[in-house]
Amino acid sequence: MPEHEPLTEREADGLDAHWRALNYLSACQLYLRANPLLSEPLRPEHIKPRLLGHWGTCPGLTLLYTHLNRLIRTRGRRTLGVWGPGHGAAAVLSGAWLEGTYSQLRPDVPRDEEGMRRLFAEFSQPGGVPSHTAPSVPGSIQEGGELGYALAHAFGAAFDDPGLLVCAVVGDGEAETGPLAGSWHANKFLDPVHDGAVLPVLHLNGYKIANPTVLARLPEDELAALMRGYGYDPLFVTADQDTPPVEAHRALAGALDVAMERIDAIQRAAREGGDGARARPHWPMLVLRTPKGWTGPRELDGVPVEDTWRAHQVPLSGVRDDPDRLRQLEQWLRSYRPEELFDEAGRPHPRVLEWVPEGDLRLGSVPEANGGRLLRELPLPGLESCAVAVERPGASSHEPTRELGSFLRELLRRTEERRDFRLFGPDETDSNHLSAVFDATDRDWQAELLPTDQHLGRHGRVLEVLSEHLCQGWLEGYVLTGRNGVFASYEAFTNLVSSMASQHVKWVHSAREVPWRRPVASLNYLLTSHAWRQDHNGFSHQDPGFIDHVLNKSPDVVRVYLPPDTNTLLCVTDHALRTRDTVNVIVAGKHPCFDWLDLDSARDHCARGVGVWEWAGTEHGGNGPDVVLACAGDIPTQETLAAASLLREWLPEVAVRVVNVVDMARLMRHRDHPHGMADTEFDALFTRDRPVIFAYHGYPWLVHRLVYGRTVHPQLAVRGYRESGSTTTPFDMVVRNEMDRYHLVMDVIDRTEGLGARAATVRQRAAGLRERHHRYILEHGEDMPEVTEWRWPGR
Repeated sequence: MPEHEPLTEREADGLDAHWRALNYLSACQLYLRANPLLSEPLRPEHIKPRLLGHWGTCPGLTLLYTHLNRLIRTRGRRTLGVWGPGHGAAAVLSGAWLEGTYSQLRPDVPRDEEGMRRLFAEFSQPGGVPSHTAPSVPGSIQEGGELGYALAHAFGAAFDDPGLLVCAVVGDGEAETGPLAGSWHANKFLDPVHDGAVLPVLHLNGYKIANPTVLARLPEDELAALMRGYGYDPLFVTADQDTPPVEAHRALAGALDVAMERIDAIQRAAREGGDGARARPHWPMLVLRTPKGWTGPRELDGVPVEDTWRAHQVPLSGVRDDPDRLRQLEQWLRSYRPEELFDEAGRPHPRVLEWVPEGDLRLGSVPEANGGRLLRELPLPGLESCAVAVERPGASSHEPTRELGSFLRELLRRTEERRDFRLFGPDETDSNHLSAVFDATDRDWQAELLPTDQHLGRHGRVLEVLSEHLCQGWLEGYVLTGRNGVFASYEAFTNLVSSMASQHVKWVHSAREVPWRRPVASLNYLLTSHAWRQDHNGFSHQDPGFIDHVLNKSPDVVRVYLPPDTNTLLCVTDHALRTRDTVNVIVAGKHPCFDWLDLDSARDHCARGVGVWEWAGTEHGGNGPDVVLACAGDIPTQETLAAASLLREWLPEVAVRVVNVVDMARLMRHRDHPHGMADTEFDALFTRDRPVIFAYHGYPWLVHRLVYGRTVHPQLAVRGYRESGSTTTPFDMVVRNEMDRYHLVMDVIDRTEGLGARAATVRQRAAGLRERHHRYILEHGEDMPEVTEWRWPGR
């Protein structure tokens, strides 16, 4: 590490007092329910009945918390901590309580002895706060239970916030995950002009829950080469069990000062010198080696604990029942000398708070950690400027995502100065027909630029990298710190981020229950290049299962929309971008699709979420339908309307009702989802006793689950994707999965009472056309004219 002016003894002593206080508070959260100041000898009744939490990572996190405070005090820079070792929530909670943020947000937990007791008693206990960095932890923007996302979240937070420093603490266990390994490349997308800075801190304490960690066992030169290969300029700080605290504080303070000077130099050169031939900067990063469970018990029953995997969780167990272990716990806690840190009322001594910043510069109070404080309404363009004209249903066709690209282009233009909207995706913006956005902005790219490149620029707001994990993590960090965005992806490969989506849903669900958390923008997915039109890529690209995954999650948070055409896609997207604290999944095709609804009709239909398309049905009088044809999704809607037109021609006496579903949650009961329908409303649409033939975009059993218990459920037949795919023609995809128009007609005949015997020749005709289809595509390599030339006949 380069030489730097060392701390004075007084400065180091003040930092050490703060660090000892945080370690004391963190350790006590694991154990104590009473006697918070150790004003009397520890007794079993002072100990929690169940000891839950993680100690091993806490001392390293508290050390960083302490020194980030110093960095903020000396430089006055807004700083956000992203705490990758999320099991160390006790450390982050301690920091928030000691700086006063926690008591400000939770007046029932004041910064005194009683507040300290409550802080300890609530930690990892029923009705209290979790042991991971959850929404209840001030200064946190990620759930710490699942590892791998800290660095992606940090870069997402830094985008378009030029004054922000994001310190991303990466645990060495977390560093072994695939998403984190890919996230090191995010430095190639950080614009030093318009973005903030990310300072990664690789915290190596040597062990996971029961094993050593890979990076901690690498020699320093090999690890340095790895980090330099990723494009970073690493600084190393190492402390062991015998390192005097003053030396550890001086080393870490010096490394952070050097890192900040390098960050300042990079940003100053970029902001004052212009782009020109600007080379991609090598940002600094820090490798911090400290013992696992540092300052805790060195051994238990003659077996090493500190600096081993045994310090990962609760290092001393059985303390309520074993007097010797209780004495060992008391010795450990008193080793922090709490009487020097807190007065008799439990208030921190001024010396402890010497380096703590004030107001919103505190790590627990920085507005980006509660992004709803910064969120602004988007200046959304009027839909009239992007909508397509529809003279009558099915008379024209457009590519829905191409038209949506024009909407997003205008939104990017309107947010050019404020820079609070971005489009994220894995190398597929052009492929997904959203190319119009490049009229407004470039793809962000900080690496080498070549004359053959297109739409690459230093300041672009389209972020493309072939890692769904990185796109998801960036967007999460971006929206959780007060901005807005869309993640557009091939439908099949969104499943790669299913676990990340789950964690984000859990975060939003929990955040809604924290009074001081402000609502943030929703996380919006656009799933396109979907299963039904992946006929060229084949079976590997055909998977609509992300919908099922999402709809299994917290109903207050998740939404799934299947707009059937261009204007409904525009309406749904406009709605999604206005929502807060939800996860919106929008599925829409990129290929030419019939235009069914004009803009006004699309608005009304999307507002309802489900409705009867009277113009498509053949109900006679007031007797209701003989059969209901329901559909959800663009290809299912096309096949359903094609089936309705065939029934109109072949069986005109059959009264057909067509119901289109845009919002899948509408199928659920209102008690199960806020968008769900009461039974009376559902029965009015789908009837109580008539057959319902439902053509659905995804796996058919999802519809059965959503409508289970409805009166009409025994009459429901669902056609959808049944894992039958190949490289084939578009129509063959629906035939293979028995969702084609001819099979839907056969279902109507088979399930409508009294129709089978008198419609036998019609059924035979439909089955024959399916057989003709098989022969035709083998001979001609394309779909038969009856399909390719079909148009909605109208009245």
